[in-house]
Amino acid sequence: MDKVDMTYSELIGNTTISTKEKITVFLSEVKALIKIGIVNSNLITAITGFLVAIALTNASFSNHWGIFLLMIIGSALVIAGGCIMNNWYDVDIDPKMSRTKKRPTVTGFFSLRAVLVMGIVVSSLGLAVLMFTTWYAALFAFIGWFGYVVLYTMWSKRRYTLNTAIGSLSGAMPPVIGWAAVDPSFHVVPLIMFLIMFIWQTPHFLALAMKKKEEYKAAGVPMLPVVKGMGITKRQINVYIACLLPLPLFLLPTLGLTFTIVATILNIAWLVIGFIGLFTEKDMKWANLVFIFSLNYLTILFPLMIIVTLPIFN
Repeated sequence: MDKVDMTYSELIGNTTISTKEKITVFLSEVKALIKIGIVNSNLITAITGFLVAIALTNASFSNHWGIFLLMIIGSALVIAGGCIMNNWYDVDIDPKMSRTKKRPTVTGFFSLRAVLVMGIVVSSLGLAVLMFTTWYAALFAFIGWFGYVVLYTMWSKRRYTLNTAIGSLSGAMPPVIGWAAVDPSFHVVPLIMFLIMFIWQTPHFLALAMKKKEEYKAAGVPMLPVVKGMGITKRQINVYIACLLPLPLFLLPTLGLTFTIVATILNIAWLVIGFIGLFTEKDMKWANLVFIFSLNYLTILFPLMIIVTLPIFN
């Protein structure tokens, strides 16, 4: 029997597998259950929101390091809890897609009842931890969780082509959570961070949907390329990228000229790539380019927000 095809109880009771191997397999299955990549990427934007808030509100990190740790732990738990709930709910369609058919809910490594309990407990713990930062941070985390688990996973994912935009609410919340843990009052910077993340997700995931069109079709998920075709999907990708263009200007007074210039260059470069897609028939190659650029976009943009708030830029 292959290790990944064992249930948790079978793994524990198998005397032919060493303890070290059991731990390795268990951790691997847990990472798949909580979608560790999603947790890590969302924590990057949450940390950015927190550190930029520290810098722009003239707060001291040394006085907030405890809050920083609570924000990271609480956010990670809420995000992980939401992902666990998503895995629990999507167990019927995940076997139909290559990138999801090995998830522990599909293979049966964890029972569905155990997954449901884990999802509720982990989510609740995360919200409780965030309550020790600020009430607003916990509220924004709950809104993000609700958006992902209920509005996206349970309601819109299998019904509407707008599921991507609806799900973007949750992915846009982490920088707001990070900021609110420091300063719960309104500020334009977390608002623009939210808008950047909200808008960014649609071209990112539509490009992925183009690449995985046949799998989404087989799973019965009405992604835009499946329902409306590649042409309108490429136009929508361009519309969303174009919506990013003015956003760096709103951060010029706070994050400065360097950030605004770099962010604008990234936006223009992405839009040029998107515009090329309107005239090419190599849809898969173009979708892959859009997808890869979207990853590099965030990898550059959010760390840059932290860098430009360092004393050397002031």
